[in-house]
Amino acid sequence: MSTKLPRKMLGMKLPGGAKVQAVEVDVPQPGPGQVLLKMKAASLCGSDLKFIYFEHTDKTGGARYDDVIAGHEPSGQVVAVGEGVLDFQIGDRVVVYHIQGCGYCDECKKGFFINCQQPERRAYGWQRDGALAEYMVADASTCIHLPDFLTYEDGAMIACGFGTAYQGLLRAGVSGKDRVLVMGLGPVGQAVVIIAKALGAQTIGVDIAEERMEMARKIGADLVLKGDDSCVEEIMKATDGKGVEVAIDCSGSAVGRHRCLEAARMWGNVVFLGEQGTVTFEPSPLLLHKNLTLHGSWVTSVGNMERLVELLDRKKIHPSQIITHRFPLRDTDKAFEIFATGKTGKVCIDHEME
Repeated sequence: MSTKLPRKMLGMKLPGGAKVQAVEVDVPQPGPGQVLLKMKAASLCGSDLKFIYFEHTDKTGGARYDDVIAGHEPSGQVVAVGEGVLDFQIGDRVVVYHIQGCGYCDECKKGFFINCQQPERRAYGWQRDGALAEYMVADASTCIHLPDFLTYEDGAMIACGFGTAYQGLLRAGVSGKDRVLVMGLGPVGQAVVIIAKALGAQTIGVDIAEERMEMARKIGADLVLKGDDSCVEEIMKATDGKGVEVAIDCSGSAVGRHRCLEAARMWGNVVFLGEQGTVTFEPSPLLLHKNLTLHGSWVTSVGNMERLVELLDRKKIHPSQIITHRFPLRDTDKAFEIFATGKTGKVCIDHEME
């Protein structure tokens, strides 16, 4: 079942070397268990930037196929439905969880497609065509209904960054009893601030970029500090010398991770969200003697992403508030150039700008 569709569409590929390649390709057709989406919004992710735009690597998310359309933060409207799809129909608004797993391993059965280790695993924009095109085929099992309150841009924010932030907060069991340190105020760090506030926590944001510090103030961080040598001392002063209940590193830097361990209070929780980098620390004074719990966290599950959508809808929160730059699909190259400065909030491809 489908509406009248064009034969060809514009798509964007990332061949490496800080280049964006515009291509004209056939509009895909959904197979059994799939839907075809008219893309409405697709945001850029730091992993796109690091591991695809600059050079093709397999440091995260698995090896990337060279000849796929980029983009793994999709939100769009169903325009065609494949055989056997019961939960979606033409006209439905959806956000897409950006990985499809094998469906049969332990992690897939839990909804954590991100953790699937089987060869069938495919991530949109990495091993299968993604969101930076006019249309995209998605497996219905990766689609989540988008409530009327949430915009397509909100959906794109949820597809990766906000889902990742939410999972990190779940790992630490964050609630209104907590003060949450967010180390690194890029898009994921900003998402952590917003969701932590929605869960009732107080937030302390730390970054080295003035632009991102100002963004954190605008989205409601209770305290924003410069990430210099005095920041741990300032955090301790703000917490009566005890430290924070939860420290979440979104920087991926050795310094940021170490400071999270320093600033966490006795029996606190520390979550490492930021990708790559390294950290070296003395376990005895920083981890063992403080009785800390250290968590690793990577993306989220389909079920938790659905619960996040419900939370944002109920709290009437627009994730799109962290977008600082919008571009039409044809200007994807300019979008990546701006995003690469490291001074932006979220950068979004708004398909309705065409």
